[in-house]
Amino acid sequence: MVAYDELGSLVPIKRTLQVIDYQNQANKESEEPSTKRVRPLGRVTSLANLISPVKNGAVRRFGQTIQASFRGDGKSPGVPQKPCSKAAAPTPPKRRNSMLWSETLDVHQKGTFSTKEIKRQEAIFELYRGEQDLIEDLQLARKAYHDPMLKLSIMSEEELTHIFGNLDAYIPLHEDFLAQLTKATAPDGTVGRIGQIVVDWLPRLNAYKNYCSNQLAAKALLDQKKQDPRVQDFLQRCLESPFSRKLDLWSFLDIPRSRLVKYPLLLKEILRHTAAEHPDAASLEEAITIMQGVLSDINMKKGESECQYYIDKLEYLDDKQRDPLIEQCKSLLCHGELRNKSGTKLHVFLFTELLVLTRPVTRNERQCFQVYRQPIPVHDLLLDDLQDGDVRMGGSFRGAFSNSDKAKNIFRVRSQDPSQAQSHTLQVNDVFHKQQWLNCLRSAISVHRPLGEPSAPSPPASDARSKRRPSSISAIVHMEEADENCLRPTSQSQARKEENPP
Repeated sequence: MVAYDELGSLVPIKRTLQVIDYQNQANKESEEPSTKRVRPLGRVTSLANLISPVKNGAVRRFGQTIQASFRGDGKSPGVPQKPCSKAAAPTPPKRRNSMLWSETLDVHQKGTFSTKEIKRQEAIFELYRGEQDLIEDLQLARKAYHDPMLKLSIMSEEELTHIFGNLDAYIPLHEDFLAQLTKATAPDGTVGRIGQIVVDWLPRLNAYKNYCSNQLAAKALLDQKKQDPRVQDFLQRCLESPFSRKLDLWSFLDIPRSRLVKYPLLLKEILRHTAAEHPDAASLEEAITIMQGVLSDINMKKGESECQYYIDKLEYLDDKQRDPLIEQCKSLLCHGELRNKSGTKLHVFLFTELLVLTRPVTRNERQCFQVYRQPIPVHDLLLDDLQDGDVRMGGSFRGAFSNSDKAKNIFRVRSQDPSQAQSHTLQVNDVFHKQQWLNCLRSAISVHRPLGEPSAPSPPASDARSKRRPSSISAIVHMEEADENCLRPTSQSQARKEENPP
């Protein structure tokens, strides 16, 4: 499955959750000095009072550093808001303790353990510390972001619930696991048996199905709310505070998903350093199988939710465009922006049953996708891999991006249904993105047309080149990752005649 990121780069979409390094530091956005006056909030004297007590002292100090921005002064209501000064020395981010398990032992203790046992305990300790960090981050997201924005009326309760989900339900889940690991730890710091604990606990992670399924819509709403100056100012001040570790709000909200995909890796690492005769060996293998099943279920639910999210955003100019197959689509294989032969920017969606070409539009500040031409059923879809220079692209963008008239990184999709007679030459920005599209299209087609099934014949290449129109367009492509379970690509027919102009 494939989709596009916001920057227009192609990213393979895997139907398994990807491990994303959520420790990537957020880049600071450029600021313009603000001259707007802050609306007085008479009952609010300090943001620190709005944040529930936590162990993190940096969070408490954060309330003091930005209280002036959300405080009204009755004696001088005309005083403008003091902007964040770039000249001020940056506050160093809070750093987490990265101590290893072996560093908690004294010299005499280290000599009592074999190298293999030390590595096993290190892997278990990494699992333990990861749970501690996750709980801390979930609590921070609630107490430093959610609660203050609610009490300051920066966002409504409904909006915050949509963005944050039910964090309160997940914190006790991980606290219980952490308590069990702590109970299993001996006085010397070692954990003898962990397998059965993990086997009994992992199925509870199915509680994250709804959270992960809602992430696409939650991210879209958060991005929309960032257009509000108050929201942007609050989040920027949080980003510049040490407790954030230079991570933006979405990084904290994405941490649970990132953690889910790490469990199989952590368990495999523990198993790798566990002797075959150890009582934990069989239980750890069972735990890995259970966790893979949990991830598969979450991915399936997430994929269905993502598919429906984009289906709901399709806008039809004519009811005839509403193909009944759209109701059968349960998964979005890939999507992204490409340009057609005439230079029109299109957002193309490849569902399991349909290829839908759309034009991005905005309706009442809501992004929609206006269906362009009739959707092409995948069982009627033909794919032509065109060579550089086989087609010359036309349109108003001709010559705007390069000195060459020969189009590069192009392919053609067309329908073999005579009643549709559709053909679209599409261009991407580089050969890698093109290959990602070709792989995903071929995989989808192979499901509906078994390998070796004949397709409509293609005309000679000379015919395809006889109607070239000079141009050189650079297309923007953003795809998400290709499904790792994709079938092997099949060979497709060669280039057909000139596509029908839109």
